Amino acid sequence: MKHYLLTLLILIFAGCSSKNDYVLFNQAPKPQNNDILKSQNIQFEYKILPHDRISVIVYKHPDLSTSTVNNLQQERGLLVNSQGYIRLPLIKKIKLAGLTQTEAEERISNAFKTYLKHPDIQIEVLNKRAYIVGEVNRPGEIPLTNERLTLLQIIALAGDLTNTANKHSILVFKSTDTEKVNTRVIDLTDSNSLISANLMVEPNDIVYVMPNDMKIFNNNVSEISPVFNLMGSILNPFVTLKVLSR
Repeated sequence: MKHYLLTLLILIFAGCSSKNDYVLFNQAPKPQNNDILKSQNIQFEYKILPHDRISVIVYKHPDLSTSTVNNLQQERGLLVNSQGYIRLPLIKKIKLAGLTQTEAEERISNAFKTYLKHPDIQIEVLNKRAYIVGEVNRPGEIPLTNERLTLLQIIALAGDLTNTANKHSILVFKSTDTEKVNTRVIDLTDSNSLISANLMVEPNDIVYVMPNDMKIFNNNVSEISPVFNLMGSILNPFVTLKVLSR
């Protein structure tokens, strides 16, 4: 009786499992291959945000440049404050938030022209990161030293997918200039998986590798196993008495 009851409860719970929590993700529209190819051909340049760290190099004037030396893995440079400004020698406060690196170099160069004849400026954002979470072996931050990486490169740097990853639903959350988030669902098992996996991951993007159905089921079973144990301990005396009465 106890075994029959246990099996019945598992089946009922599986039917009502938290799999429904993931249905909205799975039903998200998949991008067409043409859309993916178009997005890869779009020229991308990162825009500086408040709280970014940047290095500024003024060629032939090292005293006006910032330090880019790493000290115990802490990146140095100048912090863009919450209002989007940095402070530099001579020109003092200058706003860079919202500008691309090229635009920021031009703005700093124009500001230095009051003091230098031909200022030659190079800046670099030091904290460009993407993030990968979910069913990968090493979730966390992925440094983007080359501005952006493909989805396959991001997964490789995260130590590959785990055995419980859902390869049909790799979610890529991309922020936009309108403060909205675009969601793309990548299926690595379809015939066009190579094209899909070459989707470019850019700074501040988030990759979420969903768990497969078996892991969700196992998690649900582990959550209700204490209930089964309690029910078993309650039913055990009654089953024992019934057997002895026979």
